[in-house]
Amino acid sequence: MTRKYFGTDGIRGRVAQPPMTPEFALKLGWAAGRVLAETSAHPLVVIGKDTRLSGYLFESALEAGFAAAGVSVAMVGPMPTPAVAYLTRTFRASAGVVISASHNAYEDNGFKFFSGDGRKLPDDVELRIEALLDQPLAMVAPEAIGKAQRIDDAAGRYVEFCKRSVALSVSLTGLKLVVDCANGAAYRVAPEVFREIGASVQTLATEPDGFNINRDCGSTHLDRLRTEVLRSGAHAGVALDGDGDRCLMVDREGRTVDGDQLLYVIARSRHERQKLRGPVVGTLMSNLGLERGLAQLGIPFERAAVGDRYVLDKLEELGGTIGGESSGHIICLDRSTTGDGIISALQVLMAMTHAGRSLAELVAPMEKYPQVLINVPVSGAAKALVQSAAVQSAIRDGEKRLAGKGRLLLRPSGTEPLVRVMVECADARESRETAEFVAARVREAADGGKARAT
Repeated sequence: MTRKYFGTDGIRGRVAQPPMTPEFALKLGWAAGRVLAETSAHPLVVIGKDTRLSGYLFESALEAGFAAAGVSVAMVGPMPTPAVAYLTRTFRASAGVVISASHNAYEDNGFKFFSGDGRKLPDDVELRIEALLDQPLAMVAPEAIGKAQRIDDAAGRYVEFCKRSVALSVSLTGLKLVVDCANGAAYRVAPEVFREIGASVQTLATEPDGFNINRDCGSTHLDRLRTEVLRSGAHAGVALDGDGDRCLMVDREGRTVDGDQLLYVIARSRHERQKLRGPVVGTLMSNLGLERGLAQLGIPFERAAVGDRYVLDKLEELGGTIGGESSGHIICLDRSTTGDGIISALQVLMAMTHAGRSLAELVAPMEKYPQVLINVPVSGAAKALVQSAAVQSAIRDGEKRLAGKGRLLLRPSGTEPLVRVMVECADARESRETAEFVAARVREAADGGKARAT
């Protein structure tokens, strides 16, 4: 069944444009509540949000929708996405919802759902919610209306949860960190976690005003963090995104350490301490350098489709515990049920303390391959174009040019009318030339298909 609203990471859009309207939020809460009421006599939903101005509006509308369906809610206010996943389990709730558009600007917002076990909602549940969105809203009887409460100690609970993700014997005393909280959901809890484990913490972007979330800060804008790490002589910088589920870092020399490199550091540290279970899981977009760097250590590596839910599915299928994306969305499944920027950073900092080495030294053995990504706009169905004979021929010719020295990937965008052409190999010039060669062939195929259609 084709999804109308839910994507790989919930529902997202521009505020005041469908589906991000108060009417839709009200209906979504009611529809989700109806589905939850089918499996629980007294369902409870935890609702969290990031720091966007529109979060207040959608929080109220969503709460009203749940109440109309007879579902009670526990509202925790601004809280990282992984915190809501954790609190959903802690409160034995039926589900959790985060009102956030992650790393997007304040003009966007969205809804992310978790099941009672703190994992993304199963596909069949999302489809049942979508089916009810087309039905008229019918309230429960007055005596069955859901109640609402605010949880005052949610932040403290989550701080303790994050601290428990590292051993009691681990101390960050002596480490100087700069932590960029993206003016987002982690602006209070992240500095507190690192400080309570012993680090000296300087903060950036911890003054949200409803509009400045992710603006020139956080994991999508590292320049300010890089400058401050160099100025202050910090050992490392930590950059979170707006909802706190992603983390990138900067080493003491100001160099970016992306999600693939962080994954390598965590996996290697666990492998050396004989605490790594199962293969490491990346995605189709993970750098070839990660795969080959892990292979040199004897660590198996598997690729999943792009999207954290697919990484999680592959980890559970193969019995692994560590996986993630180059964007910094890293899952430590033995620590949390979803990607958690704070916990990911703690795992890296723990690796530094165990090895007694700097972040740059831990990253050095992994050689990143130059990666070129070209987006080719198409007018028709991107998936059908990729599967066409002309594009398949272009793929074969591109792979011949690489001659086993690199990797070529074509994939249709799931959100835009684009075909993404990605090439990586040790030679940056060869990566660029091969990507441009294949992209030109894709454009020819797209133009030819349009001509034939007319």
